[in-house]
Amino acid sequence: MTEAELIASLPTGLFIGGEWRESSTGARFGVDDPATGQQLTTVADASPEDGMAALDAAAAAQASWAATPPRVRGEILRKAFELVQARADDFALVMTMEMGKSLTEARGEVNYGAEFLRWFSEEACRINGRYSTSPDGNSRFLVLKKPVGPSLLITPWNFPLAMATRKIGPALAAGCTVVIKPAALTPLTTLLFTQALVDAGLPAGVVNVITTTRSGATTGPIIADPRLRKLSFTGSTEVGQRLLQAAAENVLRTSMELGGNAPFLVFEDADLDAAVEGALAAKLRNMGEACTAANRFYVHESVAAEFSEKLATKVAAKTVGRGTEPGVDIGPLVDAESRVKVDDLVRDAVAKGATVVTGGTMIDGPGYFYAPTVLTNVPTDADVFTNEIFGPVAPVTTFATEDEAVALANSTPYGLIAYAFTRDLSRALRLPERIESGMLGINSGVVSNPAAPFGGVKQSGLGREGSAEGIEEYLETMYVGIPNPN
Repeated sequence: MTEAELIASLPTGLFIGGEWRESSTGARFGVDDPATGQQLTTVADASPEDGMAALDAAAAAQASWAATPPRVRGEILRKAFELVQARADDFALVMTMEMGKSLTEARGEVNYGAEFLRWFSEEACRINGRYSTSPDGNSRFLVLKKPVGPSLLITPWNFPLAMATRKIGPALAAGCTVVIKPAALTPLTTLLFTQALVDAGLPAGVVNVITTTRSGATTGPIIADPRLRKLSFTGSTEVGQRLLQAAAENVLRTSMELGGNAPFLVFEDADLDAAVEGALAAKLRNMGEACTAANRFYVHESVAAEFSEKLATKVAAKTVGRGTEPGVDIGPLVDAESRVKVDDLVRDAVAKGATVVTGGTMIDGPGYFYAPTVLTNVPTDADVFTNEIFGPVAPVTTFATEDEAVALANSTPYGLIAYAFTRDLSRALRLPERIESGMLGINSGVVSNPAAPFGGVKQSGLGREGSAEGIEEYLETMYVGIPNPN
């Protein structure tokens, strides 16, 4: 199937109550290819009324879906997993066209995203309670788990399949119905995934999709409605804070996966070649447009020059281009505004004394390309160290002691993930107790796995996604007290 044929085959409406439909206003908005700046297609632009219709459908379906046997819920998720894998080429191409990542990375996301469906298809049958005797022997405790209820899921643009499956998978496994709002920049992947869920046999109303350019106006009434019981959001800390304030009104269960500012520590005893490979994975995956991207490189002063030289050599060798082209490593940033932000951060660092070892410039269009960049001698007060870059820029500075490295790593209000390279086993065991983050990669630049809990501390969020913890986010605990039956 050609690119044009694939785009023409995609659903582009809202999905509410088991039906594809247009917006109540008839409005639509364009979805662009960031590698060319050209419009791919248009999709329905939901109104607040459409959002409420989606919640109506989710609320109406909640009781029957909660009563659906766990095995049945799990089998639907398993079938969806198989369909996503069977349609992997289509998913990868759609992601590359609407988001910009290379086909190689997009195929990797298909495998990663699909695995959440398989994992939670298995977790659906592992929702357990307990029965016990009270300490005084006068009663019995029955503890059971029940689905939270209708859930609003708001996903970002950078991993359009994985973020949808990571939220929808546990929600459905737990017995919750869903309204999902994908990012306006990359809605097509979610719409394609929704079709896979329909083809897997998902009942009407269990998953409802609203695409919109008016996120606050459309989701605000949903969040304010007492029928909604859960809000899960992945995106910026600033938006997450506003959503938490809104969610407080009805005391909603919330999961927030927010901003990051990941430190990447390279100690004097590190395997530098392994550290460089880890840095490439942690920094350049998804063009650096990932909340888990290494944002601040702190390298021991005795190996900083060698590490920076090796890293710059590897970074300079990366091929930049449209992700559909053979051999491309680095695609475009998602839009013009994102590219300007990255360039501003680099310019600020240089103005404060940083040295550009490679890159440091915008690449002429069409598209929103930025040259993969390594900066050295970056002062710690540079904006590039205090702001989430979300681009292919690696700023490097030095440290002298482990205490200094830890202090630098923790010198941020964020705490999603950190990376550390060392061959000292004792240090590797100390660091998890000292680093303020929800995740830590030791001698690894990639730690995300559907079977592991994903999430942060401090202003990087609340709750966990993936693993056994992921389904708990969609379950309530109920205690039933029973008098002693004797």
